[in-house]
Amino acid sequence: MASADHPVDAPGTGAALLDRLLSVRDRLVASPRFRHWAARFPLTRPVARRRARALFDLCAGFVYSQVLLACVRLKLFDILAEGPQTPEALAPRLDLPLDSTTTLLRAAAALRLAEARSGGRYGLGPLGAAMLGNDGLAAMVEHHGLLYADLADPVALLKAGRTRTGLGGFWPYAAAEQPAGLDRGTVTAYTALMAASQPMVAAEVLGAYPVRRHRCILDIGGGNGTFLMQVAQRAPDLKLMLFDLPAVAEQARERFAAAGLSARATVVGGSFRSDPLPTGADLVTLVRIVHDHDDATVLALFRAIAEALGPDGTLLIAEPMSGTAGAEPVGDAYFGLYLMAMGSGRPRTPAELEALLRQAGFAHIEMARTSTPLVASVLVARLGRTG
Repeated sequence: MASADHPVDAPGTGAALLDRLLSVRDRLVASPRFRHWAARFPLTRPVARRRARALFDLCAGFVYSQVLLACVRLKLFDILAEGPQTPEALAPRLDLPLDSTTTLLRAAAALRLAEARSGGRYGLGPLGAAMLGNDGLAAMVEHHGLLYADLADPVALLKAGRTRTGLGGFWPYAAAEQPAGLDRGTVTAYTALMAASQPMVAAEVLGAYPVRRHRCILDIGGGNGTFLMQVAQRAPDLKLMLFDLPAVAEQARERFAAAGLSARATVVGGSFRSDPLPTGADLVTLVRIVHDHDDATVLALFRAIAEALGPDGTLLIAEPMSGTAGAEPVGDAYFGLYLMAMGSGRPRTPAELEALLRQAGFAHIEMARTSTPLVASVLVARLGRTG
């Protein structure tokens, strides 16, 4: 029980001491005299330089992203994959003046997207090489134009909160009162973007959790079936079920038919906000779905899943999560502002998700280790059994 002398939120002795030490640090770092001294003193000079670089990178981040966008749009990485080339040889292929080509190449090299080679030539850098064949990432780079437009005045966005934005128009289900009524033309663009970026997420999920142990999987918000098609390759005996808005489900049905999966794949159209979920699965997956919605919608969805699964069912949640060690900027800075601009949802910590899951009746909840938490973390929740 809390008391007047010991309130629940009062910091302990250790926490209070840490707070005081951090306050001293903040005052020192804010002092121009201290910063000047730290930049010259041999033992603190490396730290001062790293922090100065980190702060400048925050200031220049938009420029860096636009260098990447230019490389993607000009297909520079594909051209450099043919072998190192001079700016003179690249300029006509990029349809750029020579001085602009040189500027872009130097900028790309500074960001490790390209790399200076012998004879004044440029080849792929380690980050540029990673972009090769990564259609999902390239699609996201192009897509960010909408986000940057919505963030042109970030203070206005923060003050307005959930308002009409370019991203909100791109993800129409976020604000739609009746998302099940969206037509095919309205859902095609965002469905294609999700499909393009889905393979790298699927690799993380399927590497973290053995779906083969189940007999039937239901993917809620499964888009055009890209994730389930990856599942089908990993677990050839697993029955597949997909639930999404009717216009999206229609595209999934067509893809399953083209891939020869119609006999083992069932597709149901509907909205989980208003329609009952399909039953019969012992594994339900929510891949980049939960963070799109507010707590009330998520809790109602979790309860509907618990009812559809039955006592021995398992729920798997996969998405970037807030507070993930080593991926904090993605979970909190990137998705925090992205979802605000989108007009719906928020990033959640595993503990916040666990609290909602327990309210919905899930008893056994644990994290599954993924190789790249920046792409997705995986939370596994079970109703009855622990195995």
